[in-house]
Amino acid sequence: MKPTSVDKQLTIALAAFRADLRRFLHYSELAAEKAGLLPQQHQLLLQVAGAPADTLVTIAYIAERLQLQHNSAVELCKRCEAAGLVLRDKLKENRRFVILQLTPSGKKMLGRLSRAHARELRQWAPELIASLHKIVLFDGEFEGDIE
Repeated sequence: MKPTSVDKQLTIALAAFRADLRRFLHYSELAAEKAGLLPQQHQLLLQVAGAPADTLVTIAYIAERLQLQHNSAVELCKRCEAAGLVLRDKLKENRRFVILQLTPSGKKMLGRLSRAHARELRQWAPELIASLHKIVLFDGEFEGDIE
């Protein structure tokens, strides 16, 4: 099936959004490295601090949020603990569960990175929103599979 004009427009919109998103993610990776963290360490700090108040921040929670295998999440948490960024503690009610929380050092590091990320997002927000808006306008109205 030959791609239609709508298919082509959707592909262009998706490519633009993906490029804009990748540009921000690249900034984020460089900012984490400049601060002395691996990008995944920054992501872990963000997920620990950003969890809803009623959420137990367990290794399984981190694995799901970061889309990691459980054993990879365990190793990432151990590295963050060794770096003094998080504390790992057993849940009193069920000692099989490890609960994570940020240390003061982890909070300080995350605060600096979050403020820098917010500045960047304020700058790039119009482009990201415009790219996403173009995709949303399609609302499932494409005519076939893109080959």
